[in-house]
Amino acid sequence: MIKVLVVDDHRLVIEGISSLLESEEGIEIIGSAVDGRKCLEFLENNHTDVVLLDINLPDMSGLDLCKMLKDRVPDLKIIALSTFNQSTYINKMMANGADGYLLKNVGKSELSEAIKNVFAGQTVLSEEVAKIVKISKTKLETIPVLTKRETEVLKLIAEGHTNQQIGEKLFISIDTVDSHRKNLHTKLGVNNTALLVRFALENGVI
Repeated sequence: MIKVLVVDDHRLVIEGISSLLESEEGIEIIGSAVDGRKCLEFLENNHTDVVLLDINLPDMSGLDLCKMLKDRVPDLKIIALSTFNQSTYINKMMANGADGYLLKNVGKSELSEAIKNVFAGQTVLSEEVAKIVKISKTKLETIPVLTKRETEVLKLIAEGHTNQQIGEKLFISIDTVDSHRKNLHTKLGVNNTALLVRFALENGVI
């Protein structure tokens, strides 16, 4: 029997998932948690095979919780179950150790199959998520390579720092910062700060 914990801040979602899977052979919902703290407390006292994990939790990000859980219990299987279909969230969740990523529009059969597959050691992505990952990977392969310094400057720009503040943080002159900014514009094919910030967000720079 695969023991499953559902972590979501909406009790209606928890009840819906529990109802969907209550008659599924080989799967048992053994508990639920509405935030990260309760999830950690539950896992300390209960053997769990698979966690269905929402990303948007009230006390911490499911992204951070995923990494924390994997560090503490490496054999634990984690499936992200979220409404977020942006590649940034998907890639970050998988990088933090998730074994699968499903959107909340998933049906009963796909959900139960995903639980069984990750329990068996497979990585599972819903069809829509797999397409998003593929597009993201293709896009990433076409992105120009940035130097370490350019990446540092881009991160600080995206965080809202001025050229002077960036210069002070990196111990370089304002002219050097401006030069890096112009190089970023040229490399990334953008012409303003807003587009630089958008690039940084979409590609996990910040």
